[in-house]
Amino acid sequence: MKYIPSLTVVFLLLDTAYADYASDAESAIKLLQDKWYNTETGLWDDMWWQSGNIVETIAKFGKQDVHFKQAAIDIISNTYDKSPNQKGYNNWKNDFYDDEGWWAMGWIASYDLTGDVKYLDTAKNLFEDMTGGWTTPCKGGIWWNKPKESIASISNELFLAVGASLANRVSAEEKADYQNWAQMEWDWFYNSGVINGDKLINDGVDQTSCQNDGKTTWTYNQGVVLTGLSELARAKGDGDLIRHANELANASMSKLSDNGILNEPVDHPLDQQGAMFKGAYVRGLSTLNENEGQQAYTDFLKKNADSALANARNGDGVIRDRWQGGSDGSNAASHAAGIDVLVAAAQAST
Repeated sequence: MKYIPSLTVVFLLLDTAYADYASDAESAIKLLQDKWYNTETGLWDDMWWQSGNIVETIAKFGKQDVHFKQAAIDIISNTYDKSPNQKGYNNWKNDFYDDEGWWAMGWIASYDLTGDVKYLDTAKNLFEDMTGGWTTPCKGGIWWNKPKESIASISNELFLAVGASLANRVSAEEKADYQNWAQMEWDWFYNSGVINGDKLINDGVDQTSCQNDGKTTWTYNQGVVLTGLSELARAKGDGDLIRHANELANASMSKLSDNGILNEPVDHPLDQQGAMFKGAYVRGLSTLNENEGQQAYTDFLKKNADSALANARNGDGVIRDRWQGGSDGSNAASHAAGIDVLVAAAQAST
C-alpha cells in the first residue's frame, strides 16, 4: 500500500524547506551588509540601480519572513534617508528611465512591507517622471534615457511593471490612470517586434527602423516583463495576460538555461551590470508564481537556488555569477542576485 503522508507531515516538510532557504537567504544578506553596505550613503558597493534592486529584494524577504521583518525595515529606512541624492541625482531621478524604474519597484516593495505611504508616493513620483519618455518615433514606448539615445526593452518593461504595480496599490480614483499606462505599454511592447520568434526578448528596438534590434537576450529582459504582466493581470482580472506571461516564462526557462540552471547567453565572468540580471529574472518569475503558481516554476526556482548554494559560492561565501559553477566572477551584484534566487525559492516553498 502506497504511503500517503498526513497533512501535518506535509506542512512540516514545507516549513522545513522554507526555513532552510530563508536561513540561507538571511545569512547571505548578512554577508552582503557586512561586506558591501555603506550606512552613510545607503548604497551597496557604491552601486546605483543595483541598489534599487537590492531594496526590492530585502523588502520582499522582510514581508515573507517575520523573523527578518524588522531588520529589513531598518535597512530600507536607512537607504531611503541616505540615498536619494547620491551621485548628484535628484530624489532617485537621473537621465535613465530604467534606473528610475528599479528604484520605483524597490519603494513599491517597501510600501508592501511597511504600509508607509511615503514609499508609495515616491514610486508614484518616479513613475510620473518616466511618463516623460513616451516620445519615441515608434508610435509608443519610452526611451532608455532622457537624451533619447536608444529604445531599450528594460526601460519599457519597468514602465509596465511600475505602472501595473501602482494600479494595484493606489486608490480606486487613481487606478485607471496607472492601469491605462500599463496597458498602453504592453500593447506597444507586444506589437513592437522586440519579442522574437523564440519568445525571447531582445535588448531593444532600433529607433530608426522601429524593428527588433536583434541584440542580446539578457535574462533580466525575460524576467521583468513577467512582473508587469502578472500585476496587470491582477489589476484587470485578465487571464490572457497570464497566458502571455507563461509563454515567455517557459521559453526563457528552456532556452536560457544550462541543464535547468539559468544562464546569461554571454561569456563569463560578468561585471556588476550583467551579474545583477539573473536576480531580476527570478524576482519576475517568483511574482508570476505567486499570482498563478505552477509546479514547473517552483521546481525551477528551487533547482537554481540549490545549485547556487552547492556550486557557486567562493571561500568567503560570496555567490558567484554562474549558479552552476564554472566561473570565478564574484562581486556585490552577483551575490545580490544569488540572494534573489534564495528568496524566490523560499517563497516557492510556502
